[in-house]
Amino acid sequence: MVELPEGSWWDWDIVAWDPGRLRLGAGRDISYAHGLELVFSDPVFVTCPAAFHDPVFREPTPDEVRLVARQVGERPPVLVAFEADAGGASLASGLVAAGQPATPARCPPTRLCPWHSTTAGSSSP
Repeated sequence: MVELPEGSWWDWDIVAWDPGRLRLGAGRDISYAHGLELVFSDPVFVTCPAAFHDPVFREPTPDEVRLVARQVGERPPVLVAFEADAGGASLASGLVAAGQPATPARCPPTRLCPWHSTTAGSSSP
């Protein structure tokens, strides 16, 4: 189960995703900056909306455990599930399987999401 530090972690998105890690960013309004990153090392299976709000992390269901085990050949060391508002008519489900536990880390308050330019006057991502 994911335990987050105290804070306003309503707005979430995928900050970076490569074969070695999945970084989710969270904050009160991440269109400007995020104050928390949740980093999964060695992700092997991910179903996650690109942007979502107010996630409720939970233990995976037996069906979710079987789905991941069937896809990757075994139950991975880390399996995290959540439900969140992704803008649709119903909640979206997320499922992340990884090799190492998720690590929540606070970000400096000036840290911007990667699509924001630090060049004054730039309006493009």
